Amino acid sequence: MNLAYYNLAVYLIILTLLALPLGKYIALVFQNKITYLGWIERPIYKLLATKPDEQQNWRQYALSVMLFNLIGIVMLFSWQIAQKGLPLNPQHLSNLSWDLALNTAISFVGNTNWQAYAGETTMSYFTQMAGLAVQNFVSAATGIAVVVALIRGFDSATKGVIGNFWSDLTKATLYILLPLSIIVGVMLLSQGVPQNFNNYVNAQVLEPQTISQTIAGKTTTQVIDQQIIPMGPVASQEAIKMLGTNGGGFFNANSAHPYENPNALSNFIEMLAILLIPAALCFAFGNLVNDKKQGYTLFIAMTVMFVILTIILMSAEMRGNPLFNPLHIDQLHSALQSGGNMEGKETRFGIFGSGLFAAVTTAASCGAVNAAHDSLLPMGGFVPLFLMQLSEVVYGGVGSGLYGMLVFAILAVFICGLMIGRTPEYLGKKIESFEMKMTALIILIIPMIVLLGTAVSLIATQGLAGMSNPSAHGLSEVLYAFTSAANNNGSAFAGLNANTHYYNLMLGAAIFLGRFGVILPVLAIAGSLAMKKKLPVTVGTMPTTGTLFIAILIGTIIIVGALTYVPSLALGPIVEHLQLFK
Repeated sequence: MNLAYYNLAVYLIILTLLALPLGKYIALVFQNKITYLGWIERPIYKLLATKPDEQQNWRQYALSVMLFNLIGIVMLFSWQIAQKGLPLNPQHLSNLSWDLALNTAISFVGNTNWQAYAGETTMSYFTQMAGLAVQNFVSAATGIAVVVALIRGFDSATKGVIGNFWSDLTKATLYILLPLSIIVGVMLLSQGVPQNFNNYVNAQVLEPQTISQTIAGKTTTQVIDQQIIPMGPVASQEAIKMLGTNGGGFFNANSAHPYENPNALSNFIEMLAILLIPAALCFAFGNLVNDKKQGYTLFIAMTVMFVILTIILMSAEMRGNPLFNPLHIDQLHSALQSGGNMEGKETRFGIFGSGLFAAVTTAASCGAVNAAHDSLLPMGGFVPLFLMQLSEVVYGGVGSGLYGMLVFAILAVFICGLMIGRTPEYLGKKIESFEMKMTALIILIIPMIVLLGTAVSLIATQGLAGMSNPSAHGLSEVLYAFTSAANNNGSAFAGLNANTHYYNLMLGAAIFLGRFGVILPVLAIAGSLAMKKKLPVTVGTMPTTGTLFIAILIGTIIIVGALTYVPSLALGPIVEHLQLFK
């Protein structure tokens, strides 16, 4: 356990040391002080028929966001249902069914990357690269653009304009995501992650297996002496999958596959990549509003919650399952799992490497997995589920985590303002009725999607048909699926068969509403704040930095999450945990 704490500390130290300079760099990018790729930018703006200095109000900005993403859904959907006739398909993979293609298109455009398919047997190289990997870039860039627009609303009185979406999208892709992806991609290549367009390899196995099967009284025997080893352009997609908090794996096993994640070093690199930009955006926020303490405050609040929940997860997994005790001795460590719960985990990562990865990927809205979350012990599974249910703000997705945290900051100062009878302010802007209506909408829409979708699925015949586990764990699987979809995470409890018409459509709708049902009111808040004058700090101004505000902010997040989801959690992972000790 001490080694686990040591490794967690090392991870956070390295993450912080990398995020600090990156945050400053991101701020300079959106202050138009970094232009070394201007020769690429200018043709892009010409192609888009826009000028980067043409400012948009929040409605124009939102319209651009929706138009761009709807076009992305249509294009990706079209490529999937026609992939058999498209190039770079050496395995001659078939077209996808319309419902799976629609679910996948919405999922990747929505930065969720929920996968109800096995990548190596379903998606061609063209679909993976020109479709999925491209959306990994632009969906992440969309999140960055939205949070930068919100920051502009706080930072100045600009008569309601909050920037230019097309410029923000281009800068986020060219100056942030693309350079970092090249660096991480090369690092993964050095560890053995493949990058090629080769046909799949038929390899001779060292120990052939004989399989017998009896059907209608007739027995057939087959000798398995070959194994198909998939190839492909993996490293390039793996890098942006992590950096963009996308999470969609090139292979079905995701980051548990040795070609996506070969060893402990690649595992550590991938975990750093997941939280790097979300953490750096906190520091970028401080630089953009000319008050670095504001960024530090949000980063510390995120880190405190992350550390506490990660320790709970790893402690649960290291103790092991008390039911695996043939002697029925009343002790916490079981005889068979004295080394901890290794079920569903890769031996090359162990409990710490898998437990920390599970916390990191659900703290961010990433969804990449290097272990079977369905095999986590109840309290181990509770933590990823609860991290998502906190609205993905610890540290959250690229862009989406920070704008979610800023919404909770608005709520926190509003509550404090009610206590002292003063109009709440945040960063010099008054928080009034319109901002609170939008804040309430943002906070309520995700739980409504999650709980309503879960409830309907637990009574609908089509929903129950996808469940493979009864009782509390089956409920947890469905709850996890809708929590993951609505919060744009993408990870899953694998016991749920989600590749059905019902779940493809229901989860696709949850992803779309969870993504854009939050983005639109966030932009509305940005536009409203941009109309307001910035007030000077006075003796009556509530400080939004320091220990007190961190505690208030954490309390607000936890209480909202607890009040909303505790009843469903009690019926799922909590009761399942108690059943271990009956």
